[in-house]
Amino acid sequence: MRGAVKIFEEIQRRKLGVAVVGIPKTVDNDVGIIDKSFGFQTAVEMAQQAISAAHVEAESAVNGIGLVKLMGRSTGHIALHATLSSRDVDCCLIPEIDFYLEGKGGLFEFLDQRLKENGHAVIVVAEGAGQDIIPRTDSQKEERDESGNLVFLDVGVWLKSELNNWWAREHPHELFTVKYIDPTYMIRAVHANASDNLYCTLLAHSAIHGVMAGYTGFVTGPINGNYAYIPLEDVAQANNPVDTKDHKWSWVRSVTNQPDFVRT
Repeated sequence: MRGAVKIFEEIQRRKLGVAVVGIPKTVDNDVGIIDKSFGFQTAVEMAQQAISAAHVEAESAVNGIGLVKLMGRSTGHIALHATLSSRDVDCCLIPEIDFYLEGKGGLFEFLDQRLKENGHAVIVVAEGAGQDIIPRTDSQKEERDESGNLVFLDVGVWLKSELNNWWAREHPHELFTVKYIDPTYMIRAVHANASDNLYCTLLAHSAIHGVMAGYTGFVTGPINGNYAYIPLEDVAQANNPVDTKDHKWSWVRSVTNQPDFVRT
């Protein structure tokens, strides 16, 4: 969207008869203002399959943990909605919530109790979660991608290693298995489901109708269920983080009984 703003501004400067329209296409659902982005529901649906597989694997092992890393660089919408949809998740970790591993109220204490109660556990972690507690070298601290963002380390691989180290340290003579699943490209590569197909068709029709009516420099999408035309610049500057004070995150806490990760 930021790139579209630059293109729109240059077209305006040159006084060209070219319309610029944006469509909210990102599986992360991190486009602000608009109700939801195209691809999000398909991503959640596919994420459930990965969670189900992790649950079966974890349940089939002694002290088994199923660890699933889902997309979500800056927002945890996929992880949140997949957790609520599957009901097999014991802990959901997202970028909007800080967490820690060791000590009272930490992840390890919670998992230790859950393994004693159920014999297995499933963890869902968004790719942007925990980046502030993963050790980095000096060069990694400075590494940026093409957009200028800090290059993220693989939280799934790191967390799997930390889980294995914790168990070997605390329970050296007991069996333990971490089944790690990273379905990123499986989710990205699938065809859109029926809901997203319908949504994309409506977005395309709305975009063309806007252009034919003489509008430009806008993004089309639903706001509170009503399709609207929103200025490109407004959408480019807006964010859509998970609101950890609203009812959806409360539902996650209710179905998982995970700690709030607040140190006392």
